[in-house]
Amino acid sequence: MVVDDSIVARAVLVRMLEAQPDIVVVAEARSGRAALAALDVHQPDLILLDLEMPDMGGLEVLPTMIERGGRRVMVVSSACSDGAASSLHALRLGAADTLLKPGAGRLAGSFAQELIEKVRRIAAAPAGQSGGARRALAIAEQDLPAPSPAARGIECIAIGASTGGVHALASFFSVFPSSIQTPILVTQHLPAPFMPYFAGQLQEMSGRPTRLALDGMPLAPGAILLAPGDAHLGLARTRGTVHVKLERRRMPSGCTPSVDPMLSAVATIYGAGGLGLILSGMGRDGEIGAADMVTAGGEILAQDAGSSVVWGMPGAVMSSGIARLALPPASLAREVADRIESRGATPWI
Repeated sequence: MVVDDSIVARAVLVRMLEAQPDIVVVAEARSGRAALAALDVHQPDLILLDLEMPDMGGLEVLPTMIERGGRRVMVVSSACSDGAASSLHALRLGAADTLLKPGAGRLAGSFAQELIEKVRRIAAAPAGQSGGARRALAIAEQDLPAPSPAARGIECIAIGASTGGVHALASFFSVFPSSIQTPILVTQHLPAPFMPYFAGQLQEMSGRPTRLALDGMPLAPGAILLAPGDAHLGLARTRGTVHVKLERRRMPSGCTPSVDPMLSAVATIYGAGGLGLILSGMGRDGEIGAADMVTAGGEILAQDAGSSVVWGMPGAVMSSGIARLALPPASLAREVADRIESRGATPWI
């Protein structure tokens, strides 16, 4: 479904989409309110949503669209320039992706190609409620052992996410106690221009000091270090102090930043004291590093299928048996907090 108040923009977008043999536009709407009415009749797999519309704007209607049947929404708006607050706000509300809509006279060429590629990629990603997802969750809940109460305390938390991850992080940190002083590392797939803005949003949503990681920066209690958009977040230990060691080598996932080096670094430095969380995301980034963490004695938890925008990354670690448990982000926050608090304070190193 295409939702845009401009009749010209709608016509051009529909023409681009329906020129593809594998894409059908089932409905159009000129406002958020009209779009919700259309959802009572149509069942689109994906909604293209403008932000600036009369009656009911995109940011206002986006959460309702997602709640009503778990719709995948891609925001296509002139307000979505690189690093724009509107883009990050939409992602935080649960949008699968954003795309800058150029002026009416330039809705062609590279924009058309990028639009079609993103539509296909989002539509082809694993759905949250797939049978495979339910089977993987059932296996995890029934067959894998619970962690030992005497297990080593959690000394570092590493969180990896991609598509749908901004929304998942907001849900996680809305519940995770700010009093917990364990250092937190975050790798979120976003374009480099978004990262400074996202660091500010992450600080706001978590209530914790949040900085873009720089080479040599030490880990600090209760603080978040965020992988920059042009490098992977690695770690090293020098004279007893754990600090950032940025990496720029190509990873099997093709992602920069990649979740794999972060998790592998936590495995090397913290061993059984490391805990990894894999949140909503497309592809399988994080699976290699997650396996390294489990081999080193650490643990991996994943976001569940039902709450994920895309159950690619968390689904990969669940189906391979690397992750022990899958839960919604808020439940993951309570699970991690309970473990840290029940095992007593662990010195951060």
